[in-house]
Amino acid sequence: MTNSTIDLLCQHRSIRSYLAKPVTEQDISAIFSAASHASSSSFLQCSTIIRITDHDKRSQLAHYAGDQTYVASAAEFWVFCADFNRHIQIEPSLNLGKAEQLLLGCVDTAIMAQNAVIAAESLGLGCVYIGGIRNHIDKVTELLNLPKFVLPLFGLCIGYPDQSPEIKPRLPQALVMFNDQYQPVDKAILAHYDQQMNEYYGARSTHKKAGGWSDKLTGTINKEQRDFMLDYLHKQGWITK
Repeated sequence: MTNSTIDLLCQHRSIRSYLAKPVTEQDISAIFSAASHASSSSFLQCSTIIRITDHDKRSQLAHYAGDQTYVASAAEFWVFCADFNRHIQIEPSLNLGKAEQLLLGCVDTAIMAQNAVIAAESLGLGCVYIGGIRNHIDKVTELLNLPKFVLPLFGLCIGYPDQSPEIKPRLPQALVMFNDQYQPVDKAILAHYDQQMNEYYGARSTHKKAGGWSDKLTGTINKEQRDFMLDYLHKQGWITK
């Protein structure tokens, strides 16, 4: 059984090419409203969005993110941050720096951003997350004047799509959803999924690749090391205790 909401969710694809058409302020307000109504742990509301409207800052962020040009060309670029600075401004005696607060901030902010993406896509817009802003997280922090207890997690491009990429096959339910306890990987199901991904890569219209999903894990995970992250988190006041 399906409905229009499920159909919208299952049609998601990352958009990296945009029309030169602005998003209306009315739509921006609607997207923010949907984002702000996301679930929040203990209703702490520990997330902040930095909307980047300055052309030079946008270009600089595109460079920091690995010269991803669509960061500069998308109609909108928002940086989603976990934020406990707002709370300590209100109550300076708060006991911050705990690992659990980092988890709360990351979870709340991710849920908020996904609400924004769903809302944007329902309005005919396209989006892509930009985790690359963490490649130079110190420089991003300085550029956006982020105080202690604020953590820039990812950016989000929003705009009118100028492409319609194929939808990537996702891991099948049997590899992701288990009953009552964790299960080891079913190698036969994984092999079938790898074959699906190989066929997808061979058939898609751009950025051709070959191979399955599992044989790319080593390159993908080892590429995104960012070994400086723990020191950065401590400097910003996160997970110090």
